[in-house]
Amino acid sequence: MHIKNLLARGRPTFSFEFFPPKSEDAARQLEQTIADLRELTPSFVSVTYGAGGSTRERTLEIVTRVKREHGIEAMAHLTCVGSTREELGAVLARISDSGIENVLALRGDPPKGQTEFKAMEGGFSYASELVRFIRDRENSALCLGGACYPEKHPECGNPAVDLQNLKRKVDEGLDFVITQLFFNNRHYFEFVERARRIGIQVPIVAGIMPITNASQIERFMVGCGATIPFELAEELDRRRGDPQAVMELGIAHATAQCIELLDKGAPGIHFYTLNRSTATREIYAALQIGGIHNPLNYAAPLIEGVFRDILDEIFIFGGQYALSTFIVSATARTLWFCCNQPAG
Repeated sequence: MHIKNLLARGRPTFSFEFFPPKSEDAARQLEQTIADLRELTPSFVSVTYGAGGSTRERTLEIVTRVKREHGIEAMAHLTCVGSTREELGAVLARISDSGIENVLALRGDPPKGQTEFKAMEGGFSYASELVRFIRDRENSALCLGGACYPEKHPECGNPAVDLQNLKRKVDEGLDFVITQLFFNNRHYFEFVERARRIGIQVPIVAGIMPITNASQIERFMVGCGATIPFELAEELDRRRGDPQAVMELGIAHATAQCIELLDKGAPGIHFYTLNRSTATREIYAALQIGGIHNPLNYAAPLIEGVFRDILDEIFIFGGQYALSTFIVSATARTLWFCCNQPAG
């Protein structure tokens, strides 16, 4: 099924991103993660390329197996990196022959050791060119997604120029876009508003990466241009030596992000799982318990309830507090945080 049709149903989508493993142990970990997350009935999953397009074969293998064997709608990433038009055409043919109907069309990152992107001779320099190429070949047979950057692409110095670049991609034929990770929802909502203002009308799915490792998330932030709120960064640094405390903080923050995003109309949440299931499962469980998301019947009204021992600590109005209760108001669809004292 085309992801654009899932998004058109009027219910938020929940999806997961995986990357191809580089070892047998990592492959076993990925298989376990897929099995764990399958129970959550995701709307779809996506599978990335490795750096420089180095895992193309594994990407196609995994995305095909997920759809055929696990019965989950799957989307293959496709990048311009290291490929000519002819090679990309061959990959597209294999994707179609495998029954895959969804592709995330990306320029891609430079191969390891290169600081800037250089197109192959006979290849493409921009994702917009790849989108046009796919549309010329496949017309409407494939559903195409793309990437967007609420805080702008790290290679673009001007947010307005970056947004025009996105519009160019959309105008070439994208059906939806997924954001790069972000930790302040204000960036997402302001970005959507600016996009709508210049005529970008496709669904903008929110990309969320729960923090599970302090050093790892800092590396990702450098690579993708995302920023982190000062209070969250300060608390993350305080917990740096305690992996469990870091994960609890990351899960709490991502859960709060998801609640607000869904409450204010985000069409879907795309979790960057890093091939692990624990954080995503806990966030998903918290949303279900609160009635925010019911995979079988999202139309069910929000229940009024209390979360206890789900979220350990969270930031409220810029401060750090111990969370004693977490109440979802069924009437006003607003969040009430009942806190007793600053955490310490």
